Amino acid sequence: MIPPTTAQWIIECGNAKTKQPQPHRATLNTSTFDSLKLQKDVAIPPLQPNECLIKVLAVSLNYRDIAIPLEKFPSPARSSYVPTSDGAGIVVAVGDQVTLHRVGDKVCTLFTQHHQKGLFKIAMKKSFLGSNVGGPLRQYAVYTETGLVQVPQSMSLIEASTLPCAALTAWNALFGLEGRKVSPGDWVLAQGTGGVSLFAAQLALAAGAKVIQTTSSDFKGEKVKTLGVHHIINYKTDASWGATAKTLTGDEGIAHVIDVGGEETITQSFAAVKEEGVISVVGFLGNPDGQSNPDLFGKIFGQVAIVRGIDIGSREQFVAVCKFMERHGNRPIVDERVFGFEEAKEAFGYLREQRFMGKVVIRVADDDN
Repeated sequence: MIPPTTAQWIIECGNAKTKQPQPHRATLNTSTFDSLKLQKDVAIPPLQPNECLIKVLAVSLNYRDIAIPLEKFPSPARSSYVPTSDGAGIVVAVGDQVTLHRVGDKVCTLFTQHHQKGLFKIAMKKSFLGSNVGGPLRQYAVYTETGLVQVPQSMSLIEASTLPCAALTAWNALFGLEGRKVSPGDWVLAQGTGGVSLFAAQLALAAGAKVIQTTSSDFKGEKVKTLGVHHIINYKTDASWGATAKTLTGDEGIAHVIDVGGEETITQSFAAVKEEGVISVVGFLGNPDGQSNPDLFGKIFGQVAIVRGIDIGSREQFVAVCKFMERHGNRPIVDERVFGFEEAKEAFGYLREQRFMGKVVIRVADDDN
């Protein structure tokens, strides 16, 4: 039986479309998420012929999910929206023209609903979940059939909910640039122990690459070692960790740098990368003082490196990374604390405080099989 209504979390950002993101991070450690509100008995719209209704079982969080309501994200969002982009659930109803999914299928959401294959186009930003299109932080959600991807059979829906942004971004960074795909023996530098970096380490190791991982604590470093990474660098105690990483390669340099900090870490990335190596800029966690990097062009030109901005990836790539992880037995790393649906505010705060290891997940329903 198709339910007539759903409960959902929404974020009300006031004039979020017009405000510009502020450059510093101080607010991230002090603000609450009062704009995050739980709505109940929201009508579920009727299914169109190409749409699926899913019962959402789990949602995972990304830094973007807290940056948007705190007005720290470089792209605007709607003034009121259902947040998050990464969810997994079970198909409970399909339109009469749906062919990709059946009732009972386990599926993940696609971050960029209109990016099916090929190169990313700026116009596709309009189909980002959790900003321009309502995200999955609700009990039931409706998406077009091409906006969903089958879950790897070996994964629970808790694990699968971590894939849409972090795993796909890591895959795109390592395998998305023709002629520069990660190869056996390549050195890969993954910055930090968030979702993208941990997925990047797992994918690179499975591809036969050698991985150096940075971390903020020895405790997290010990956990990362269990993945099989070759070297750990504590960036809190080593101010020149980029140069250290290059030294660990025998001064060969890093073939693929996964840069999650943006302007604050890009100088270190250049210190680590090899000539003609690739720096994939996948985040903007750094830059606490708001100062720009005036010598960025000189670093790019002088290092003869490829700097590539990553905006997640296509549905075609999402299918590919799911098959790769299934084939190699990779499992997502989920933080030990999993939040309930009505604990969404606590989950957002937990992510903000950076107390996690791996992906922060909200369990929307209790029947994850």
